[in-house]
Amino acid sequence: MANTTKRQRGLGRGLSALMADIEPVATETAPSESVSRAESFVPIEIIHPNPDQPRRHFDTDDLNDLAGSIRSKGIIQPLVVRAHPSKAGEFEIVAGERRWRASQMAQLHQLPVVVREFSDLEVLEIAIIENIQRADLNPIEEATGYRQLMDKFGHTQEQMAAALGKSRPHIANNLRLLALPDDVQALVVTGRLASGHARALITAPNASELAQIAVSRGLSVRQVEKLVREPKVLRKNGLKRPGKDADTRVLEGNLSAALKMGVSIAHNPGQEGGSVTIRYRDLEQLDELCRHLAGL
Repeated sequence: MANTTKRQRGLGRGLSALMADIEPVATETAPSESVSRAESFVPIEIIHPNPDQPRRHFDTDDLNDLAGSIRSKGIIQPLVVRAHPSKAGEFEIVAGERRWRASQMAQLHQLPVVVREFSDLEVLEIAIIENIQRADLNPIEEATGYRQLMDKFGHTQEQMAAALGKSRPHIANNLRLLALPDDVQALVVTGRLASGHARALITAPNASELAQIAVSRGLSVRQVEKLVREPKVLRKNGLKRPGKDADTRVLEGNLSAALKMGVSIAHNPGQEGGSVTIRYRDLEQLDELCRHLAGL
């Protein structure tokens, strides 16, 4: 019981501990007046991102907007850093990688920082919590953050809900998205598929196929739910399975003509990879194919 209480308290104080002594300031304040007394300026080249940062996607347009703001107003709130674990005299970002990236685009030479002492686990926990509380986080990134807090730190859904100001059903529904195939998750990350549509596909054995249909046809959540319950509705409503594009068919024809064998190309939905199937008539044709592949 004591251990559970400790974990819950640690989660609840993650951002408050992180942001201690760093008060937000009004945007009208001049950059020279906007810094905390505890901060100092250091060269941007000795500041490094956290390699375990859970946030992987940084929107380019968003960074451009922030870079423009930094050019005109400077850094309103300093980065939180710690001494770099392997580079003496240099620093690792605990919070503020987005500001660091935008500052590079704005060609700043030094940044305001507050140096704090955090262990590797504390850095990871704080990064996850900070990312979850960002408004622009996509549902997959948010769910990944919850999963990391559960797997690495043993936090329960109830603890996370209380500490992060989220409802437990919201957390549970987001976590369910991680059961989807990677290609469907990719559609959610890019915004092509809404989380409501994605949740409707969780129990579908052919989720990847249905996700492509939902995106291409602009289906509602209820229509996707009906597709999952009644696969025959594909034919009834004229929702044909996505066909191959013209370029793929031409490529199949060219390969078939060159090899004198049947060739079929299948792209993985939402990905760049796929598979090529070559059909041979007999063992003599198989030998011929092997010679082609070996360059003989």
